[in-house]
Amino acid sequence: MLDNELNEYISKIKKLEPFLTESRWDRIQNTIKNRTLNIVPVLEHIYDRGNISAVMRSAEAFGFINFHIVERPDGQFKTSNRVTQGTDKWLKIKKHKETKKCLGELKERGFKIYATHLNATVAIDEIDFTQASAVILGNEKEGVSEEALEMCDDTFIIPMFGFAQSFNISVAGALCFYHIHKYRLEKMGSSGDLCEKDAAKFTLEYMCKSIKGAEKILNYNK
Repeated sequence: MLDNELNEYISKIKKLEPFLTESRWDRIQNTIKNRTLNIVPVLEHIYDRGNISAVMRSAEAFGFINFHIVERPDGQFKTSNRVTQGTDKWLKIKKHKETKKCLGELKERGFKIYATHLNATVAIDEIDFTQASAVILGNEKEGVSEEALEMCDDTFIIPMFGFAQSFNISVAGALCFYHIHKYRLEKMGSSGDLCEKDAAKFTLEYMCKSIKGAEKILNYNK
């Protein structure tokens, strides 16, 4: 039997569906099919807000909706709409003050912790991303902190074939997410793996963000 929470989501979805165009409904359904909560990008102490926003945009594009940010001690995170073009509203962003707390929470939830690192001996191709995984991208100057590296299950490199030693953080993020999405697609048949309740929950959330006055519609004759 469906639980009460799922039943409520389905009821609200049916109430809002007539207010969506067919193309928008199809877009939401296709997006939901490619969403996962089991791949979590983690940005640690990034300097450039534009880089943060660009990585957020790539994460959303590949369906990785849980997004963690370990803030720099000397500043607050602010989104850059110029770069994200509003994609941040489709993400579940969680901010942390401390790396240890962020990664500790993820480990408690069963996530494997990986980081990009220049001295890694494992290529990204060798990591099993069918399991719940968090991927840390470090700041533009020092990279991933020693504190984070100590908590990692493994580190990996993105293969490069020129003289440059590293990619820009936003480029590294996009390459990682593309590879992870492709890897999961090949191994699992789909990168998306939301359970029925989560799929209904996010469907309703996206409908509410797509329909002007959605709350009023839901509350009418409640």
